[in-house]
Amino acid sequence: MDLEEAARELYAAGPGDFVGRRTELADQARDGGDKSLAAEIKKLPKPVLSAWVVNMLVRYEADQVEQVLALGASLREAQSSMAGEELRQLGRQRRQLTAAVTRQARAVAADLGQKVGESIATQVEETLHAAMVDEGAAAAVRTALLVRPLSATGVEQVDAAAAVAVPGMIGATAPPLTRETGGPAPPELSVVPDNSHAIEEGRHAVREAEQALTVEERTLAKASRRVEKRQAKELQLRAELDELRRKVDDLESRLEANEDDLADAEESRDDAEESVKRARADLEDAQQALAELRD
Repeated sequence: MDLEEAARELYAAGPGDFVGRRTELADQARDGGDKSLAAEIKKLPKPVLSAWVVNMLVRYEADQVEQVLALGASLREAQSSMAGEELRQLGRQRRQLTAAVTRQARAVAADLGQKVGESIATQVEETLHAAMVDEGAAAAVRTALLVRPLSATGVEQVDAAAAVAVPGMIGATAPPLTRETGGPAPPELSVVPDNSHAIEEGRHAVREAEQALTVEERTLAKASRRVEKRQAKELQLRAELDELRRKVDDLESRLEANEDDLADAEESRDDAEESVKRARADLEDAQQALAELRD
């Protein structure tokens, strides 16, 4: 037995069996006369639960994991020619894939008698995502010797060696194991068109249309109130105009009657003027006759 064989066996054990099995393997090495190997085995750290779940996924669903990692490599190559919205869509596709495989990892853990909560599942998903975006992280995952989860920032390379129990084994692939499964069948992995951006754009367009409709409805209501006000004013002005027309008709009638009266008055005046002239002439004649008599 060497360190690689011991690590393979030890990290395939369940969380509750790890410490006891590590002691047994170290004792075997010591009994075999290899104290140095025994010391190295004793130093192997117990994996946190999320790392153990990923290790079990690699051991029991080797083909599934290899599809994810191979697809991650293809996406990394394609990423170099992408920009903007294409990169955002690529990120969404990776999240979809890692979410699907994380569900399968939880099923593997459940078949092995280990319940996985949401916080652990999140760490598992982050580890799978790191393996898709970072080549070193992918190599670390393939070993099935993780002692802690991985996380990729997208800026710096993942420190894969610090997360593997035996860093010298990075580059090797863990041999697969088989189990009786009661979980779901592994999901079919593929990069599918992501229409979430289109849906969000559609929702945004609906919101903008709703806002525009509200504005236009307010404008229509305001215009309608203005029309109603003008219509009422028109009725009022027409009523006033009708009253004025009645007054004009009355004034025109009174004007015609006055014109007739004026004509009669003028005729009477003319007659009176003639009478005055005649009377003045008669007075002048009488005054002349009186003067002649006095002389």
